[in-house]
Amino acid sequence: MADRKHRGRTGRSGGGRAAKQAERSAPVTKGVPYITRKVPVYEVLDEEGLSLIENNAETILQEIGVEFRGDAEALQMWKTAGADIDGERVRIPKGLCKKLIQDSAPAEFTQHARNPERNVRIGGKNMVLVPAYGSPFVRDLEKGRRYATLEDFQNFVKLAYSTPYLHHSGGTICEPVDLPVNKRHFDMVYTHMRYSDKPFMGSVTAPERAQDTVDMAKVLFGEEFVQNNTVITSLINANSPLVWDATMIGALKVYALNNQACVVSPFCIAGAMSPVTVAATAAQLYAEALAGMAFAQLVRPGAPVIFGTFSSSMSMQSGAPTFGTPEPQLVLYIVAALARRLGVPFRSGGGLNSGKIADAQAAYEAANTLQHAMLAGVNFMLHTAGWLEGGLSMGYEKFIMDIDQAGMIHEFLNGVDLSENGQALDAIREVGPGKHFLGCDHTRANFETAFFRSSVADNNSFEQWEADGGLDTAQRANKIWKKMLNDYEMPPIDPAVDEALLAFIRQRKESFPDANY
Repeated sequence: MADRKHRGRTGRSGGGRAAKQAERSAPVTKGVPYITRKVPVYEVLDEEGLSLIENNAETILQEIGVEFRGDAEALQMWKTAGADIDGERVRIPKGLCKKLIQDSAPAEFTQHARNPERNVRIGGKNMVLVPAYGSPFVRDLEKGRRYATLEDFQNFVKLAYSTPYLHHSGGTICEPVDLPVNKRHFDMVYTHMRYSDKPFMGSVTAPERAQDTVDMAKVLFGEEFVQNNTVITSLINANSPLVWDATMIGALKVYALNNQACVVSPFCIAGAMSPVTVAATAAQLYAEALAGMAFAQLVRPGAPVIFGTFSSSMSMQSGAPTFGTPEPQLVLYIVAALARRLGVPFRSGGGLNSGKIADAQAAYEAANTLQHAMLAGVNFMLHTAGWLEGGLSMGYEKFIMDIDQAGMIHEFLNGVDLSENGQALDAIREVGPGKHFLGCDHTRANFETAFFRSSVADNNSFEQWEADGGLDTAQRANKIWKKMLNDYEMPPIDPAVDEALLAFIRQRKESFPDANY
């Protein structure tokens, strides 16, 4: 999608419109590597309210505790640190988690990409926009809803690479179900490494798969570089309420031991996995995240962590999760503020929605959650683009609609231009009362860059829209993603490194049988 601005309408012909549409949908891989916000965050609670939530979270950890299941080593580490252990229940004294985190976890860190120009800075005033994650299905206008394949996975990595508005290649953008469960992580990680040169996320579905990701990163970056730098981010989810299971603990240990970043992220559907109220959900989320981030510091002091959260409401009639509603947005603002007070980067969604297709519901719910995440000060925005059906589907057309929204986030967070050009007093002097600014020097000088221009929206007259085919938003997006894939060019890589990666994958795949678990 072109990183260009709105142009005037005068002198258009049918052929001119077609040429401009083709230019508008052309993929562009240049752009800022991440956003540094020039707009303040929005707060919904004052000091008293935030202190109350913090204290309630500490009470949950001390009185109720968190279970660390299936990992005796983790329990022993907590006991040595001063927690009370009862079976797999870990009760943590007030203040211990915060001390562990604040003593060593970095407030900001750099995740390195294989192309240094794509390195991202996570934390502080920075925002990194990341594709959606985890969908077993994909959808487009022609083929409808279907199980995802490796080709779909590769397509979405190509699309994420081809837009300047996403800074990260993501992780499990969709599940390639045409590959064995226990081996598909090799192809997924390799796709991120080869089809893009942006940063990426690693596998977390088993500790050994996390280790495979680290080992592949050592091939790509060099072992010494990986030992001294963060090149992988991973998503480690709590099993809410108040459980960390063996799979997530094991993956976290692998990444933390290797100085790689963990997004420590509770996943709560309020009413099912947390209480129905905003304050209670926020306190539970914070307690779960504190326990996970503190444990990463027990594994390796200084291991980079991102305080993650995922919160949705639910339909009290059907039990289905709902998105774009007010209550989860209030939770988002609260926990974002708690992350800043704790001094760690913060992750949340994203273009969340319950829409089944790229329709009005999907668009307005996604826009709502994207806007709130932007204003809350999210540093690592997972699920920025593509999410449909509560995360069950990754939509091709929806992906294009969402990266258009991401472009608007870029523009908004760039803030207000207060330079001499931004003030434009000379233009006001030149035009004076009762005239117009269309032909003045200032307008001509800023003609190309004055306003954000959507790649998807149609702002033409009805007659022009009809002459161009009368397409709706999804149909326009369909043309854009197809052109982006057609124009995609694979980023270069050292052939020796590529061959070494492929050899590693072949050797590992041959060392154990296929399985669907």
